[in-house]
Amino acid sequence: MANEDWRVQVDFGDEGVVDVLRGRLEAVELEHDLSRAFDDRVVVSRSGSTLFLYAGDREQGEKAQALVEALAAEEGEEVEISFTRWHRESEEWRQADEPLPADPATRAAEHAARVDRERRESAESGDPAYEVRIDLPSHEDAKALVERFSAEGLRSVHRWKYVLLGAADEDSARELAERVRDEVPPGSSVAVEGTWREAYAERLQSSFSFLGGLAG
Repeated sequence: MANEDWRVQVDFGDEGVVDVLRGRLEAVELEHDLSRAFDDRVVVSRSGSTLFLYAGDREQGEKAQALVEALAAEEGEEVEISFTRWHRESEEWRQADEPLPADPATRAAEHAARVDRERRESAESGDPAYEVRIDLPSHEDAKALVERFSAEGLRSVHRWKYVLLGAADEDSARELAERVRDEVPPGSSVAVEGTWREAYAERLQSSFSFLGGLAG
């Protein structure tokens, strides 16, 4: 299967209908003894009254969409369905028919648009989208580092031997991490991560199951 990400998003007006349809999906899998091969799985996730089905290629995603449409029709439910594809450079879901950037210039343009979006969102929320997490050998090392950052006007959080530095976008976070790696004492570790707000947004869709037999 291709190393791609496709998503079928199904929006319902009633959360109860989501439970019914999800149960029907599992029942259909068992009734027809569909393939349970690990590589053929479709991941099914839910967030409130929205159901998400994640596939590994376009054909698999289209089969998942057709199955959902058929089951919704049998239940007499009207649903809104969108079929999208993950664009890695821009880090967003776009319509399935929009091609991925095929050359360095278009990839760079998508990446620049993402960085600009992250900066705007960070400015609007007042919170950084990314953080540089520094694990130092001791509390005293962390305290000394924070004092240096404070003198430079850098926003930081200090907890025991850990220091967090906020950044508005991923590029800025990585640049800051490279600088920090040259300044921290031996034995320290430096990593770039999304903030807790970003992680929480992802966890809203964390309840998932697997649907077999929809391989491309």
